[in-house]
Amino acid sequence: MTFYAKKFSQLTTEELYEILKSRAEIFLLEQGIVCQDMDDIDYECMHYFFTSGKRVIAYLRAFVSNKENNIVTIGRVITLEHKKGLGTELMKKSIADIKERFNPSKISVHAQKQATGFYEKMGFVPVSGEYLEEGIVHITMELE
Repeated sequence: MTFYAKKFSQLTTEELYEILKSRAEIFLLEQGIVCQDMDDIDYECMHYFFTSGKRVIAYLRAFVSNKENNIVTIGRVITLEHKKGLGTELMKKSIADIKERFNPSKISVHAQKQATGFYEKMGFVPVSGEYLEEGIVHITMELE
């Protein structure tokens, strides 16, 4: 298993294909979310992921969502193997890089409601009420 932190321009075509395939597997096939996943934000993001062989098995992206206040938003968080600590490892390594690379005032995530416990273990706290995003209940959470 190998960890990567890459800007969009640094991704190989194979890595990009595997990232998009893994995102589709989780969001479309597993969760039934029907939306335009490729939203042009990917161009501005840092892409953090683990691979096993050629397969992207865990992934998230991060970008500066509020330049004035230097807030970084994490999104598209996925793991293909659940309940094995992969998500925790991905978050720890990614947050360490985000803090070093961006020196953000806050890190934000639009967490699916059922995942809020996971983010709380990582130090995130809820800062909003519940809202629907792509038909799934979310809560905005932040890490100082």
